[in-house]
Amino acid sequence: MITRKVGAALAAGCTTVWKPAGETPLSCLAQAVLAQEAGFPKGAINVVTTLEKVAEVGQELCESKLVRKLSFTGSTRVGKLLMQQCSQSLKKLSLELGGNSPFLVFDDAKLETAVEACVMAKFRNSGQTCVTANRIFVQSGIHDKFAEALTKRIKELKVGPGTEEGVFVGPLTHDRAVEKAMSHIA
Repeated sequence: MITRKVGAALAAGCTTVWKPAGETPLSCLAQAVLAQEAGFPKGAINVVTTLEKVAEVGQELCESKLVRKLSFTGSTRVGKLLMQQCSQSLKKLSLELGGNSPFLVFDDAKLETAVEACVMAKFRNSGQTCVTANRIFVQSGIHDKFAEALTKRIKELKVGPGTEEGVFVGPLTHDRAVEKAMSHIA
C-alpha cells in the first residue's frame, strides 16, 4: 500500500514520512531499506514506527508546517480525528476509510471462479486488509449454489500459525481485530 501512496510524491522529488501500523511495520521497513539500496537520496524516505505514541505522532504530522500533505488508510474514527487536526493549517489530506468492501455475485457468474475470488477477497491476510470483503451480495438465481460451494470451500481452509505448511488463515494482529471478526460473525 505504501508504494501506491508515495510513488508519485517520490517521482516528483518530494520527501516522505511513512508511519505504518505499529503492529505490522516490517513490509514498510523492508521497502525503505530496498529504496535505500536502490539509490534513493538520503532523507527522501523517513519511517516512524510506534505502538505507544500513535496519537502524538499523528498530531505532529497533522500540525507540522513541514508536512504539506497527509494520506491515511484506516478507520473512519481515526480519519475524522486526522481531518480535524489537519484543518488548523488547511493541510491537504487524502483518506481511504471504512473498509466495508462489497463482493458481488451475479446469476451469470462462473461458480468456481466466484467462490475462489470470494475466498481470496475475504480471507487474504486473514481478512486484515482494507479491501477485505465484509459484505457479500449474491443474486437470487445463483445464491443457493454459491452459498453451498462457498461453505464447502471455507471448510477446506487450514487455520493455524502462518509458519505451518498449508495454513491459509493465520493469526489476527491484535485484540481489536479479533473483536471485529467476532462482530462480523455475530
